[in-house]
Amino acid sequence: MTRKASVPPLSDEEEARIQAQIANDPDSPEITDEEARQPRPFAEALPELHAAWMRNRGRPRADVTKVAVKLRLDPDIVESHRAGGPGWQTRMNDLLREGMNSHPDRARQGKRR
Repeated sequence: MTRKASVPPLSDEEEARIQAQIANDPDSPEITDEEARQPRPFAEALPELHAAWMRNRGRPRADVTKVAVKLRLDPDIVESHRAGGPGWQTRMNDLLREGMNSHPDRARQGKRR
């Protein structure tokens, strides 16, 4: 069985120093009794912080988004494209678009081979 390392209790001086730092922290002021009696919604109390929090994260949404589909393909076709490394799905999409543009009549008719 392992023993947890024991942490010695804080001395009075250490505790006083920590409490002084807490009291002087501009990012965490103590609320007054008046503020406690009249709570406000986060967005109203701290609008800048709320705006930053609500801002969308990640990449901006594309003008034309992709459509998720379930598509059954031959294994050798998929492996051939995957072997090209990252971006294989985009390259496969480009090849499909190339085929569609070079044979617009067949692409619209939905003919099976």
